[in-house]
Amino acid sequence: MKQPLILLHGLFGGLSNWNDVIAHFRERYDIHVPPLPIYDEHKQEILDYLVASLHDYVVANKLKDMVLVGNSLGGHVGILYAHRYAENVKSMLLTGSSGLYENNTLGSFPKRHSRAYIQERVEYTFYDAKTATPALVDEVFDIVRDNRKCFRIVKTAKTAQRNYVTKELPEIHIPVLLIWGENDNITPPAVAEEFERMLPNVKLVYIKECGHAPMMEQPEAFNALMEQFLENGL
Repeated sequence: MKQPLILLHGLFGGLSNWNDVIAHFRERYDIHVPPLPIYDEHKQEILDYLVASLHDYVVANKLKDMVLVGNSLGGHVGILYAHRYAENVKSMLLTGSSGLYENNTLGSFPKRHSRAYIQERVEYTFYDAKTATPALVDEVFDIVRDNRKCFRIVKTAKTAQRNYVTKELPEIHIPVLLIWGENDNITPPAVAEEFERMLPNVKLVYIKECGHAPMMEQPEAFNALMEQFLENGL
């Protein structure tokens, strides 16, 4: 049986964010990239809904002894899941995770119909603006021009910023690797250091010349650190 890896994307993320990770690990691990149902209509608090949806996915696929890998909002969901369903999680890797502090790059009233503005905001996510490819910018632009999706994005971002995980972190005893971009503008290095201070069983590693999504911007370095963690632990 292959070790299950659950890859959790961020607020504007999706399967493509993890392409390099999937390509590197798919032969040796059972990889799952469940889409976070951010745009669903429901009556639950959004983070509770996302965690419950993840648990439904885990149960449906009969997954055990998982490694959770979360970027940005995906990290936030992973933290809450690992706290609530510790029996299912072997270890966790967080990169640019929300849950303590996050600089929301779009703001409450984004200039949704200006592609140039959206390009600037997507570029802000990375150290190297070239990582914000036209295809990636178009993907985000299409989302924010949709009134319903934009409303859900803004509401989710505000909810994530209000719901700190300071109570949960000291109670998570599984090994946690923090891989952080040294140049992360969204969740700066000080956030990573706060995660390191609050988690009981943790290691923090920085990647130079890297922003908020190391698995996209510095995939070779990210995969090497992740592989060492998966094979040898902290």
